[in-house]
Amino acid sequence: MSASPVICVGGENLIDHVTRDGEVSALAGGSPFNVAMALGRQQADVHYLTPISTDSWGDILADTLLASGVTLGGGRLDAPTTMARVTVTKGIPSYIFERDGTAERRVTAGSLAASMPADTTALHTGSLALTDGADADAWEKTCATAFASGTLVSLDPNVRLSVITDIDAYRARIFRMMRATHVLKLSDEDLEGLCPDMPQDAALDHIRAQTSASLLVMTKGPDGAMALHRETRVDIPAPPVPGLVDTVGAGDTFMATLLAGLARVQALSPDALTALDAPEIEALLRRAGMAAAINCSRAGCNPPTLQELDAAMASVD
Repeated sequence: MSASPVICVGGENLIDHVTRDGEVSALAGGSPFNVAMALGRQQADVHYLTPISTDSWGDILADTLLASGVTLGGGRLDAPTTMARVTVTKGIPSYIFERDGTAERRVTAGSLAASMPADTTALHTGSLALTDGADADAWEKTCATAFASGTLVSLDPNVRLSVITDIDAYRARIFRMMRATHVLKLSDEDLEGLCPDMPQDAALDHIRAQTSASLLVMTKGPDGAMALHRETRVDIPAPPVPGLVDTVGAGDTFMATLLAGLARVQALSPDALTALDAPEIEALLRRAGMAAAINCSRAGCNPPTLQELDAAMASVD
């Protein structure tokens, strides 16, 4: 395996208009966008496959990724930027999205295939890109094709039921995609959204029975995170946050750090992923948890650099 495997990331990019304590700010965002940014800051070879608008908001989005070392594989399109209206209450964000006719939705299976380098090692997607429409169909087909070709597929549904019109169709899509996935990351809230009215352990058993993922990770906010891998379960506590600002992008930072960690231990392939042992998985989770904690100490999604994360991990070793 290459020392710098190519990781492709795709899904929505948008501007978060954030209202916090009566003050409004505009920040670059979108779950897969955040994953790409966080991967770039950890010096991964990451290609972002989704188009970005050529408008002034798109300039902010493109510049943010480029400054983080991300390759803009999807290019720029003359269409509006998606907007998210975010209200932060006691550190917890709520969202309203404006996505009709925007640049990040202008994808097809063909355009995505053309944007992916031939030597792609892993493909990650999730979140709003999978909610509905032709773009969601394109992402589902692209992931299924990648899975069939032996490319490692990573999925983080990042469930937003409040913005989904056909919840049954959405859940059906996510469960179909779980069957062509190697790494599946959920939050405890995602699990509840996908498996309503089921106790958490029963819901996890249900997910495991449905997914092909050899690594299933669930984040639990202040209660830490857990992973299921083969017959092993690994639990870690949440590291302390040095002054909580908000949780925007924490899950995305965790996801990116998990992928970057798999690349670091040369486990960014289906076979190598399956061969991981419990101590290796615990180390991956602890590093991802630390990155998320650092992000939570800052406003919006602002993931740590590789140097910042290494220093934080060294301080607790």
